[in-house]
Amino acid sequence: MLMSMTGYGKGSAGNSKLSAEVEVKSVNSRYLDISLKLPSSLSNKEYELRELIKSKVKRGKLAVFVQIKTGEVSEGETTIDKDKLKGFISLIKEIKKSAKLTDKIKLENLISNRDLFLSENTKFTEIEFVHVIKALNDALDQLIVMKKNEGKELAKDLRKRIGIIGDKVEEVENESSESKLEYFEKLKERIKLLIQDITPYSDRLELELAIIADRAEITEECVRLRSHLKFFLDSIDNGEEPGRKINFLCQEMNREANTISSKSISTDITHNMVLVKEEIEKIREQIQNIE
Repeated sequence: MLMSMTGYGKGSAGNSKLSAEVEVKSVNSRYLDISLKLPSSLSNKEYELRELIKSKVKRGKLAVFVQIKTGEVSEGETTIDKDKLKGFISLIKEIKKSAKLTDKIKLENLISNRDLFLSENTKFTEIEFVHVIKALNDALDQLIVMKKNEGKELAKDLRKRIGIIGDKVEEVENESSESKLEYFEKLKERIKLLIQDITPYSDRLELELAIIADRAEITEECVRLRSHLKFFLDSIDNGEEPGRKINFLCQEMNREANTISSKSISTDITHNMVLVKEEIEKIREQIQNIE
């Protein structure tokens, strides 16, 4: 089954004390590129989280955001330790009284004391880390559903275009047998105009003309092109990592189309090959978004 490389997923899990929220965004990329933004308390779990993502996504540029909340406070947010603040102010007042100072307590006196501020960094136990894993799994599952839905639409369009190419190849094959015989006769007529009496050269001339006409034979190329079309459809339905395979097949189909076009002496065949190459180019644009 084809899957798109673009998608979005969001997951959350937790309890009254701790909750985890994960967002995953994915766009096109030649390889798997993961940008993982974690709170500091999860920095030692980065490898484990990356391996989980790799087990579910093969290609694409992923931006993964993990946020932890404890109660009403998100991890990384700074809060005031109100008890320490009250104690610190009381201490300053007592110092002023003992030293008989009249200076007022200023804001900078309080801000300079870092102990008054708390950063909600959670110390994770393995039981609590399960919430993060569940949230990430849920986000990835949503992402994959979206990627599959877009992949179905891509597959539908690709099958349509492969069908168009197949029809054009059939037209080319039908035209080829007639054009080859026509080409042979045209060559023969031209020779007659150049040589008044071709009787002495008759057998040899027939052989040479047949060889020249045979160079315009495109049956082999048409057979290979049809084979690529079949393999392309098989890769859409059953292939693992089909994006790489069908990208290679597009190159091979384009190669055969170019060869047919260059060998053919029929303008109809040439025009059909132009249409075939247009469809191949449209396919190549579409498959850039396939995982």
